[in-house]
Amino acid sequence: MSFEEDLERVLDKGKEQTAEDMLASIEKMYGEVPYIFRFMKDEPELLITKILHNNAIIRSSQALDLETQELISIAVAAAIRCSHCLKLHIRVAKRMGISDDEIGAALLIAGNIANATVLAMATRELNEEKDACPVCQVSGGNGDPMDI
Repeated sequence: MSFEEDLERVLDKGKEQTAEDMLASIEKMYGEVPYIFRFMKDEPELLITKILHNNAIIRSSQALDLETQELISIAVAAAIRCSHCLKLHIRVAKRMGISDDEIGAALLIAGNIANATVLAMATRELNEEKDACPVCQVSGGNGDPMDI
């Protein structure tokens, strides 16, 4: 459904019915309704704008097929350590026919990037601290030991 059609639906059916319809569409497409949408179900304006935002991102990402988008979602959920997100996206991926090997590869890539992120940040901090002047750090940065 296009953005314009989504907006027309809100105007024609009202926000409560549109929210219910959108949740039903999500359940049909993914086999379940993600927690965050269920949490927002009693706030139709919030729910509708969240779903419209998600739909806009999916529509603008047409260079990637839905399976690739789902594998990216799995990798990101793993990297940010959101176990609920990860479990949901694994279930959705399996319903889409994505194999355990493909999911496993996405998880390994996520782990590799997460590991590299930790090392890149931590080693930079270590290098900065090697060159730091302890007196400058304690005294507030002007280097005058009398300011301690």
